[in-house]
Amino acid sequence: MAGRVLFHIDLNSFYASAEVLKNSALEGLPVVVAGLNRRSVVSTASYEAREFGVHSAMPLMMAQEKCPQLVVVQGDYAWYEELSERFFRFVRQFSPYVEPASIDECYVDVTEVIKQYKRPLDLAWTMQQRIYQELHLPCSIGVGPNKFLAKMASDMRKPMGITVLRKQEIASKLWPLSITEMWGIGKKSHPALIANGITTIGDLANPDNETKIMTLLGKHAYSYIQNARGNDTNVLSFNTTVQSISQSTTLDRDIEDYDEIKTVLRRLAKALSRRAQSDDLKGRHISLSIRYFDFTNAVRSMSYQDYTNDETILFEQALLLFDRNHNGKAIRHLGIGLGSLFSRNTSIDQLQLELKEQTAKDSISDVLDRLNAQIPGIHLTTADKKLQHS
Repeated sequence: MAGRVLFHIDLNSFYASAEVLKNSALEGLPVVVAGLNRRSVVSTASYEAREFGVHSAMPLMMAQEKCPQLVVVQGDYAWYEELSERFFRFVRQFSPYVEPASIDECYVDVTEVIKQYKRPLDLAWTMQQRIYQELHLPCSIGVGPNKFLAKMASDMRKPMGITVLRKQEIASKLWPLSITEMWGIGKKSHPALIANGITTIGDLANPDNETKIMTLLGKHAYSYIQNARGNDTNVLSFNTTVQSISQSTTLDRDIEDYDEIKTVLRRLAKALSRRAQSDDLKGRHISLSIRYFDFTNAVRSMSYQDYTNDETILFEQALLLFDRNHNGKAIRHLGIGLGSLFSRNTSIDQLQLELKEQTAKDSISDVLDRLNAQIPGIHLTTADKKLQHS
């Protein structure tokens, strides 16, 4: 595949998969994540539930009529966020060029890393298998030269599918699909398009229909037409520098006992410390998040004098924040965050960038002095100065 190679990785039935991971007794059962009252709508349905015609956004009452044995689980969104963080962190092991698209999907530029593999699809297969084996989450991967084609490819085979969609294949693979499967066009636009003879993605791509489509879809019409022709020019939006990390837990019951709260905070500090150390990160900004039994929230933070990832320091500062801010109500959720992160790897990258972008008025010594002031614990110098002092 010439040019850029992008993956779109989509976790299959993510919320339902997360609930099965938390409670293995749910495996193989028709599970939906929804509110517990009958006026709720389905947030996610497992593939077992989908076999009964249950799908996302369906009223729960209708879902239960279609599948009387349906298992309804109330969403644990803190757990989903934790798994999502693990997922994105895992993907970044393969490429730093990751654009999260939502809590359970992302785009990845693998143009360079895929060259290390004998066959292009070996990388996709390796990532898919390891996500399943290490995170216990099934996923589908779409491979394409741009974001739109990669996204459409990942939707073609679920669950646990891998699909390649090249530009030269769009006439046979993409254009026969119904216009209702075109990513980006909302459901409200479907009836008008179909009524005007635009029933497939191929109809959308057809130059003979351009004037009609421009009238029907307005200002976004041109980008939809270009996507249908395989010409998506949107580039990935990513940040290779992690801004903060956190560790949180939703408790299985409300707690008020101070010693029990300290035990939870100590456990979170230990997990956060291990994670920071494994990623070679230290931070100076420590935060505490509290969710009370009545779903009110409090988030408080402080700056520490040094960069740290020490378990004891994280625990002591989080406990200090708790003591200063707890209002006495029973607690359902606690979290500790570490921000203003520093990494030696990031700092060396910064050095290389600054040297490349050095202006005429900034000597290399100026750049090094500025970086030495920013980076704790190391001293950068030039090779010639090193030789002069030896």
